[in-house]
Amino acid sequence: MTEPAEKAYYRFLVLFFNCLLTFGSYFCFDIPSVLQDQFQGNLNCTNTPVTNGTSPNTTEVCVEGLGMTPQEYNLLYAIYAWTNAVVVIMAGFLIDKLGNRFGVFLFSFLTVLGSAIFALGSHFKGTPALLPLMLTGRLLFGSGNGSLTIVQNRITAFWFRGKELALAFGLTLAFSRLGSVLNFFLTQRFEADFGMQWTLWGGTLLCALGFLSAITVSALDKVGMKQLGLDGAIQEESRKVRIQDVRLLSLRYWLLVITIMFFYNGIFPFIADASKFIQDKYDGYDQKEAAYIAGAVYDSSLVLSATVGILIDYIGLRGVFAVLCAVLTLPVFGLLAFTFVPPLICTIWLGVTYSFAAASMWPSIPLVVPQATLGTAMGLATSVQMIGIGVSNLVVGQILGTKSSDAKIPLWRWQRMMIFMLANTIGCIATATALNFVDHRQGGTLNKTTKRSASAAAPPAETDREPLVREEREGCGDGKAEED
Repeated sequence: MTEPAEKAYYRFLVLFFNCLLTFGSYFCFDIPSVLQDQFQGNLNCTNTPVTNGTSPNTTEVCVEGLGMTPQEYNLLYAIYAWTNAVVVIMAGFLIDKLGNRFGVFLFSFLTVLGSAIFALGSHFKGTPALLPLMLTGRLLFGSGNGSLTIVQNRITAFWFRGKELALAFGLTLAFSRLGSVLNFFLTQRFEADFGMQWTLWGGTLLCALGFLSAITVSALDKVGMKQLGLDGAIQEESRKVRIQDVRLLSLRYWLLVITIMFFYNGIFPFIADASKFIQDKYDGYDQKEAAYIAGAVYDSSLVLSATVGILIDYIGLRGVFAVLCAVLTLPVFGLLAFTFVPPLICTIWLGVTYSFAAASMWPSIPLVVPQATLGTAMGLATSVQMIGIGVSNLVVGQILGTKSSDAKIPLWRWQRMMIFMLANTIGCIATATALNFVDHRQGGTLNKTTKRSASAAAPPAETDREPLVREEREGCGDGKAEED
């Protein structure tokens, strides 16, 4: 190889800055989870200890905050999810039509703007403008962050193939989850020293650093594609992409999308309320300790993502891993609902299954769709995922109640929430099983092992790449035209 873009170091340089795109936005996403007590605390508080009527031997300290109800708080997550569901469909199509560089600039800017408006909303505590401003901020933030992930995945899928695909996806997830992990470890402490407003503005600054990474990765992607002589070819094929191409997506693709949706329905809504759940159900945990334990889901993902990616690249069997992840997640919510097993065991366990699911499910999408429509396919997958998460957040908000959560939420409400998580996981098992059955009938692309798969590490030659577009459109229904 003579051209720099064909060398491994260039691809991993692109990957490094590509990973940094979502570091700040993932940090910001779960700030409300870490500061749940402050979001739902009293508007005016003297911090005088008050007796807890349910346990006369314990006391609770009044927490001063924004005064949101559990329903309003969960709405912050729901509107993020609903916005993603609507925006990412068109975003994926626009990325396919206009290219990665258009998407990476636009959507990274939206994350900065959204996080800034969200932070601004905290200055209107106790006024009618508080909730509309913060919801508007989450709406714009969701418009950018979900779509930015699509661009990130599209760039990753272009530069890495074969045995390196899951590793590259695992590394992007690891960097993103590093932002989540640092949020759970640092945000509560930072808020205690500097207050909520400065904490939210600090998150905005991290999103701005992501925008600088967007500029860098855009330049690297442009130079690299020109050196490979593929820039013109991709632009030509992008002009051929039509919204009607959605009809060409196979049954395997849709089963994979629904499987992803059901699995994530049990992850993100749980994490959003996990800190409050731990404090309410288990004795002896303050807000900081509860946030650390809730963040263990991301800690496990951070540690395992790259290793799990390498393992799945080596073994294959992505469809089998999807089923196993869902099956092994079932006991987590059962233990949380009906036992008093230490919550740290459950959150670490959940983080392990989440790591395997993310490394097996999302990298499977490029295997079942043509290259030119990958952005559209990723957008649709993210949309369906976010529809499910948005519905789940609303359901959880209804289950937990509409009153102020200053006092403990009854244990029976938390049990109902965990049963709802269990139901989603069972749905994931069903769709993942159907996915494996259909994939087996159509050639077993998802479950090919390393020995059976012809793999190419880099994209120097067109013959080593997936086709930019499906050559036989009329044959897409049987799924054979999209195999590796």
